[in-house]
Amino acid sequence: MRFNPEKFKALVQYICYRCDNPRLLGKVKLNKILWFSDMLNFEATGKALTGESYVKRQFGPVPSHIDSAVEELQQENKLSVRLPDAAYEPTLFFAAESPDLEAFSSAEISLVERMIEDICRNHTATSISNLTHDVIYDLAEMGETIPYEAFLASEPGEINARDLEWARTELAGAAG
Repeated sequence: MRFNPEKFKALVQYICYRCDNPRLLGKVKLNKILWFSDMLNFEATGKALTGESYVKRQFGPVPSHIDSAVEELQQENKLSVRLPDAAYEPTLFFAAESPDLEAFSSAEISLVERMIEDICRNHTATSISNLTHDVIYDLAEMGETIPYEAFLASEPGEINARDLEWARTELAGAAG
């Protein structure tokens, strides 16, 4: 899927709108909600939610276009941002309204809702950042784009007969 900047901006706005306490969100959690929403949708359907690319940064994968999306949303008066007054305080995001979600399926929104709920309620910025420091993160160079397909290999699993048959079929299809 190619990157869809309008869909990405709508998702950023939606996450900020749905997180009822801006202090529970912050920049790190926003980035991780976007990461897990895109990756888990890709894992389930073979398609990314937004097509956004993610790069390795100090605190885990970060959407390439997050800063420009937030800036554009601010210019459009759809989002207000309050920078932290002190170290370790979160950036506060205030969405003026819910975005148009026409580009998303109900299953996609449900997935995003689960990510918002889990990450905002059950994690600190540090704990969710640490969760993304996995084998994918370790193998990437700082600033390198992390392919969606790498997410599929983030947790080792047993290879079974069904997996082998799939691989044979894929190889045969690629050769023919």
